[in-house]
Amino acid sequence: MAVQLSNLERYERIAWAYDLLDLPFEYGRYRWIRPVLFQDLSGRILDAGVGTGRNFPFYPPRAEVTGIDLSPAMLARAERRRARAATHVELKRMDVTRLEFPDGTFDAAVATFLFCTLPEELQVAGMRELGRMVKPGGVIRCLEYTRPTGGLRRAMTYLWEPWVYWAYGAGFDRETERHVPEAGLQLVEARFVADELTKLLSARTPKNLSPRLSTA
Repeated sequence: MAVQLSNLERYERIAWAYDLLDLPFEYGRYRWIRPVLFQDLSGRILDAGVGTGRNFPFYPPRAEVTGIDLSPAMLARAERRRARAATHVELKRMDVTRLEFPDGTFDAAVATFLFCTLPEELQVAGMRELGRMVKPGGVIRCLEYTRPTGGLRRAMTYLWEPWVYWAYGAGFDRETERHVPEAGLQLVEARFVADELTKLLSARTPKNLSPRLSTA
C-alpha cells in the first residue's frame, strides 16, 4: 500500500532540492509574473506560503513583509535568501488555516501557488484566515494553477499531475476562485497571466465588516 504523505512531510523531504527542481519553471515563467502580485502594494504585507523566498526580490522597497510557511526546511532555505529581499522580511512557521496574528495585522496579503496545494476542505479556511489578517478594504492576491481548456495543454497537465502531486501535493483542479466569496471576501479580478495554466486572483476584505471574520 502506498504511503500518503502530508504536505508538511512532502516539503520537508523536498526542500533541499526545491529550487533546483523548480528552476526551469522559475526562469521560464514565474519570474515574469511574480511582480504582478506586488503591484501598488505597500505597508505591512503577509506572504503566505513563502517557501524558499522566491518572492523576495519583488517585494515593494518601502513595505514590511512577514513570510510564513508550514515547513521548517523551506523556511531555512528562505533564511539563506533573505539578503536578496528589497525590504525588511520576518519569517515565521505557521499554518495558513490557523494564523497566529491579531485581526487586521496586515495591509495586504499574497499567496504564490499555495492554494493549489491545499485540499478542497481547507480552501475556505485558508482564504478566510487571510481575510481576517488583512485590514478592511485590503487586498489579497493569489497566483494559482488551473486546468487549461485547450486539448494539448490540458493533456499535458494530466501527464504532469502525478509528479506535481507527489512532489508538492498540488493539483490543477482546485476551486480557489469559487471559494473566495464563500470565505466572505469580494473577488475583484480573476485573469490568466500565463496562458491558461496560471491565474491571478485578486480579492478585497469587506470595508464594513464588524466584527471581523473569525475561524473560531
